[in-house]
Amino acid sequence: MAKIRDLFTARDLTEGPPWKRIVEFSIPMLIGNVAQQFYNTADSIIVGRYIGDNALAAVGSAAPILNLLLVLFVGISVGAGIMVAQYFGARDRGNLSRTIGNCLTLTAITSMIIMVVGPLVTRPLLELLNTPASIIDWCAGYLNILFLGSLGFSYFNILSGILRGLGDSVSALVFLLISTALNVVLDIVFVASFSMGVPGVALATVLAQALSAVLCLIKLTKMQEHFELNRSMLKLDRGLALTVVKLGLPSGLTQAIFSMAMIMVQSLTNTFGELVIACNVVVMRVDGFAMMPNFSFGSAMTTFAGQNVGAGKMDRVDKGTRHGTLIAAGVSASITIILLFFGEHLMRIFTSTPELVVLSMRMLRILAFGYIAMAVTQSLSGVMRGAGDTITPMWISIITTVVIRVPLAYTLAYLTRSPENPTGRPEAVFVSLLVAWTLGAVITFISYKRGKWRSKALRKSIKEAA
Repeated sequence: MAKIRDLFTARDLTEGPPWKRIVEFSIPMLIGNVAQQFYNTADSIIVGRYIGDNALAAVGSAAPILNLLLVLFVGISVGAGIMVAQYFGARDRGNLSRTIGNCLTLTAITSMIIMVVGPLVTRPLLELLNTPASIIDWCAGYLNILFLGSLGFSYFNILSGILRGLGDSVSALVFLLISTALNVVLDIVFVASFSMGVPGVALATVLAQALSAVLCLIKLTKMQEHFELNRSMLKLDRGLALTVVKLGLPSGLTQAIFSMAMIMVQSLTNTFGELVIACNVVVMRVDGFAMMPNFSFGSAMTTFAGQNVGAGKMDRVDKGTRHGTLIAAGVSASITIILLFFGEHLMRIFTSTPELVVLSMRMLRILAFGYIAMAVTQSLSGVMRGAGDTITPMWISIITTVVIRVPLAYTLAYLTRSPENPTGRPEAVFVSLLVAWTLGAVITFISYKRGKWRSKALRKSIKEAA
């Protein structure tokens, strides 16, 4: 019983075999990320089965806009996770307490901004994207409900990031599994029983995410042996708040730029018609699961590096980086093999339309080997972020997404125009993504080996800002 209870406590990653600590920390995060992905996947499966392929296309087309307007939370979450990990590793109770309190306040402010701005810009952005008239109303209704209910989403992401920074990746997992189960049940009830359509799917997601946020907050209030959480800690501290923003802004900008690039690519995808739009949704849903190990190991490496940099154990950071990257690449290689042999069965979960299954499988084969490259990118970027260098990963993402991926997608589409494909071949979208992933891994590896991230000792910059 004591060992089980230990799983739900803050965990010190500065002691013990690095590979073992990374794996122990990554597994709950991996399961949690899969559950998080299942939110959107459950939406897609249910709307695809109960409403139709156009509804499936509507839910998928909404994703880039949703991601673009939620980048504020990405920035705060990343900055919070890095600072919490460093202060926890340094055993700095005072700054750890103030950091957590400031993050809770910043989240409330940014949530209010999203709730006001989101519904105002939804339809203009959808029209700018050339969203087909057959699905634009569904897209707009889906997004408006998610934006108005963004408080639960934002607090879950921030609070789970704080818990991970403290080394507790299990509690957030359990809460996410509970809310995921609720999400699926509500999806079925609202769509199949109440016939609420696409808005019912959005409402189910909002309610489930609110539950997960409440559970995370309750857990955090029970961990005050490591920090204090009271009204005085919630008061914004200019130095700490600016440091959170400074650390998180590059990741937030990266996500914003990535989302804008995705919007541009989505605009290209929309010109291929509803079938290709639905294909893109199906492939991206499967891709979301395939990417989960990479994101999990990347986040684990951020916390691992953060705690060990805070403790001054740079040799342990180097050793853990080698272990974590090799493990992540091995897992991604296994996933690639599974996708190549069993991908068609995964496609049939989302749709029973034969031509959509065949098209989706063809596109997935293009992407498959790129997951190994992304394992390298995510692991090494995680280490650099954990050490306090959030700028380098940002520039790498900008180069691979804006400079390489978007122009390449449009160029390939232009070069493959024909009477059968007047706007080009849809493969252009996925080939451009594979090339961007591969070059991203090469650039990230070179940046890591150059070692400039080592000179950006985060605790120094935090102390100066505070």
